[in-house]
Amino acid sequence: MDKELLADKDALDVLNRINQLYAGAQSELLWDTVFHLLCAVMMSAQTTDKMVNRVMPKFMEDFPTPKELADASIKQIEDDIAIIGLYHSKAKHLKETAKILNDEYQGEVPKDKKLLMTLPGVGEKTANVVLAEGFGIPAIAVDTHVSRISKKFRIVPEKATPHEIEKRLEALLPKDEWIHTHHAMIHFGRYTMTARAKGDPYSYLPPKK
Repeated sequence: MDKELLADKDALDVLNRINQLYAGAQSELLWDTVFHLLCAVMMSAQTTDKMVNRVMPKFMEDFPTPKELADASIKQIEDDIAIIGLYHSKAKHLKETAKILNDEYQGEVPKDKKLLMTLPGVGEKTANVVLAEGFGIPAIAVDTHVSRISKKFRIVPEKATPHEIEKRLEALLPKDEWIHTHHAMIHFGRYTMTARAKGDPYSYLPPKK
């Protein structure tokens, strides 16, 4: 499989053409504070940003800071997020994370990846989104779109893990392009080369400049 992978320059060409197609790509999640960004990303696992955005206005109003969320009952939280997938476990993780933020971090979201990943319900992808979006710290969050595109274009092996994909993309791209490229890849996977797309993946790319 490794022999079939794209050379670095060819992989970078694919990424640059995706960037060209979605030059203005940004996160589509609705949030106002880094705390609410963290909550939104936690909720977005195995559901769509559109579904999360439907619950965020009331959620942000009901739970403006970690303290209100930590003090809320599980039922109160579930009532706010019941339309999204896995809401029972997400409500539990949201409450537990809010309690830790309130008790151990003075209500602030830590800027450190390892610390973020100690929070309940926060994995590497969620931590990277929070670092990139909330703090402007270069990071690449590997979601289903980024993973699928990386494999379709043979930038990574078919069995590559999200962490391996993240490291491969980081090695290919200049650090100041990490955040934008991951957004462009998500938009490309969401709106151009969708999961149902057939045929040659290169047919979905803009022509080389």
